[in-house]
Amino acid sequence: MADEIRTRYSDEELAEFREIIENMLAKAKAEYDTLRNVVMHNGTNDIEDTSPSFKTVEDDGANQLSKEEASQLAQRQYKFIQNLEQALVRIENKTYGICRVTGKLIPKERLRLVPHATLTVEAKEMLSKGGQR
Repeated sequence: MADEIRTRYSDEELAEFREIIENMLAKAKAEYDTLRNVVMHNGTNDIEDTSPSFKTVEDDGANQLSKEEASQLAQRQYKFIQNLEQALVRIENKTYGICRVTGKLIPKERLRLVPHATLTVEAKEMLSKGGQR
C-alpha cells in the first residue's frame, strides 16, 4: 500500500517509533535532571554540590551565566519531554504520524529525526507563510 493512501502507520511501525521515542525520552529526562541540579545549587560549593560537569566554569560570573543558561535549557528540555510524552499517547491512540493539518502521513524520515512532529513539512511551511503557528 502506498504512503499516499495509507491512513496510519502499522502496529510494527508504531513499535519502532515507540522505541525511538522512549530512548530519546530517557536521555532527555537525564539531561533535564542534570540541568535542574545546576539551577538548584546556589553556588556555595558545599558538600552537597553534586554537579561536577559544570565545575570547569567556577568563577562567579561564569557560574551565574551557566545557571541562567541551564535554567533556559531546562525549560526547553521540559517542553521537549512533554512533546515526546504526547507522541507516546498518539502511538497508543494509533494517531501517531498523522499530520494535524493535512491528515496525511508524516514521512518516516521526518519522524525519525523529529519524533514528536505533528506536521508534515508541507503543512509547516503553509502555516508559516500564513503567519500562523
